[in-house]
Amino acid sequence: MRGLASTNFSFPNQTNYYKGKVRDVYTINDKLVMVATDRISAFDHVLPKPIPFKGQVLNQIAVHFLKKTAEIVPNWLNSSPDPNVSIGMACEPFKVEMVIRGYLTGHAWRTYKTGESVLCGVNMPKGMIENQKFPEPIITPTTKAAYGHDLDISREEILKQEIVAEEDYLQLEKYTKALFEKGTEMAAKQGLILVDTKYEFGKKDGKIYLIDEIHTPDSSRYFYADGYEERQETGEKQKQLSKEFVREWLMENGFQGKKGQKMPIMPEEFVDKVTERYIELYEKVTGSKFVKREAINILDEIENNILSVL
Repeated sequence: MRGLASTNFSFPNQTNYYKGKVRDVYTINDKLVMVATDRISAFDHVLPKPIPFKGQVLNQIAVHFLKKTAEIVPNWLNSSPDPNVSIGMACEPFKVEMVIRGYLTGHAWRTYKTGESVLCGVNMPKGMIENQKFPEPIITPTTKAAYGHDLDISREEILKQEIVAEEDYLQLEKYTKALFEKGTEMAAKQGLILVDTKYEFGKKDGKIYLIDEIHTPDSSRYFYADGYEERQETGEKQKQLSKEFVREWLMENGFQGKKGQKMPIMPEEFVDKVTERYIELYEKVTGSKFVKREAINILDEIENNILSVL
């Protein structure tokens, strides 16, 4: 099978191993070693085939933005000794994901077109059309599920259920808005629109840190700015860089993660297309040329690069 489907390392002083949908996470003392594999997920299911170079794209985009936003929000990252690896502080995660939306698309649009204009306790203006810009970005948090679907939740419910203390939650909202503003500015310089994204935060020694990935195609949606207005006026689909097209392909092939639905097999041509889209996104978002890692044995190289900094 092409691509890095999984890892199974055993490091000195390793105390925990967690296999997420995309990342393999190793806890070593008070550090987290995150290996971005080439697994791809949609509708909360991991697809059967990995996407070559996807993990490298995700990791390098995340590292790029974590470094660029460190002055706005402190983050967990210490180093990236390998194209697929990030190492940083282990924090206690907040049990919510901070989703922020600048445009009416994706899940927000699917909710809106049913006639429901309230999402996560936030009122969406009447009379909007798909992919229209909100007057102001809206924060629509979800619960952070260990398994299965993350669930929409309102600020009021988060505070009522004491999932996050009010003082901390208000800080998370401030950080979320500041990060989205910075991400929007950076995207605009590259001819892109940052449509929506999610951030995850954690706490260590009483201080809040940004954790996990940021502004990657797995956590974010981008439109091309050029032609956006024209496409809105004519009712055309927006040209976008995200993994939404993977979700669309799955829906066309009868899969939305619902009970009884069978995961379709991805043909190799489609796998290659997904790789191309991820590389395109990397180059478009960062403004840098993507250099494919060349390794005869990628697992050995990743393991040796991690051991060199432990």
